[in-house]
Amino acid sequence: MTSTFLNPPVALMGAGAVKDIGTWAKMLGAKKAFIVCGIGKHGKALAEDVGALLKDSGVDFVIYAGAEPNPTDNAVHKGAEMYKKEGCDMIVAAGGGSPMDCAKGIGIIATNGGQIYDYEGAGQVGKPLPPLIAVNTTAGTASEMTNFAVITDTRRHVKMALVDWKMTPKVAINDPELMVSMPPALTAATGMDALTHAVEAYVSTIATPTTDAAALMAIRLIGKWLRPAVANGSDIKARDMMAHAEYLAGIAFNNASLGYVHAMAHQLGGFYNLPHGVCNAILLPHVEKFNLIAAPERFVDIAKALGENVEGLSTIEAANKAIDAIRRLSADIGIPPGVKSLGAKEEDIPTLAENAMKDICNLTNPRVATKEEVIEIYKEAM
Repeated sequence: MTSTFLNPPVALMGAGAVKDIGTWAKMLGAKKAFIVCGIGKHGKALAEDVGALLKDSGVDFVIYAGAEPNPTDNAVHKGAEMYKKEGCDMIVAAGGGSPMDCAKGIGIIATNGGQIYDYEGAGQVGKPLPPLIAVNTTAGTASEMTNFAVITDTRRHVKMALVDWKMTPKVAINDPELMVSMPPALTAATGMDALTHAVEAYVSTIATPTTDAAALMAIRLIGKWLRPAVANGSDIKARDMMAHAEYLAGIAFNNASLGYVHAMAHQLGGFYNLPHGVCNAILLPHVEKFNLIAAPERFVDIAKALGENVEGLSTIEAANKAIDAIRRLSADIGIPPGVKSLGAKEEDIPTLAENAMKDICNLTNPRVATKEEVIEIYKEAM
């Protein structure tokens, strides 16, 4: 079996890394950057700071503060119109996963035309995007370095997964100094998102030794540093280690893909506009309990990476320690126990399950589920 590894050509890591953005923008030939950020005050302030750094290097910019949480088709289309009107030649995404995904969608339409629905699925993008620099402020989604984007289709109330190597950013920036202002709840949710990426990639049917190495190190780092990062957001060491963890998890799933956790979480996010990381965190132990019999030895490795003592246990007993460790970590950092508390309704589960069965992330899950089994997992996670 052949393997293809897709990651950004350049990754800038560590405190102060964002200060080099202007240099890299110039090297990519930018004259006017289109900065995509979140809709709130924090997002706009970040975009202005990034714009100032670009300006210092002779790169003009315009800000599009239109990336709402769970970015929509409408936000992408509006941004693409503005990009063309302003005559930009580069895109800079600044913030968390939402601005990143929105920026990728805008980039697709900027060079390919049409509507974002035209590019749902894998390998649907024809022409390369404009040069994209991604400035990450959360340690979770890894959108700053992947070839994935998730956009909400407001017509169907589902999240569309777009996967294409042409969406991979040219430069990924992870500066922990930009992450210290993340509140504890967001730190927890994004950290569990990263853990989900690593776990799903490790048990993926197309995992390789390369993705395994990245996934296991990400799991180790998250097991050690997520609690301190939630407890004290100013702990720059914890922030830096979580940035490395989420990037490693990104390497893993960018090349080994994901599974039913994401397939099911996408439906909750699209149907109810719920936070992606929290949905992943709640679903993770339930889905992996279902997956366990398909790859018990892999779950033993996960248990060890999370610091569990499995000496003297059978393979299945040791594998179950991984599920226990995930549940404890979620509880310790304040993840809600079920999606019902977020507004999910049991009467919607058949529709959620039907849509989840169509999600592209299903393809690499280690155990094939029926719609009825997906329904049962949703019920357990309520």
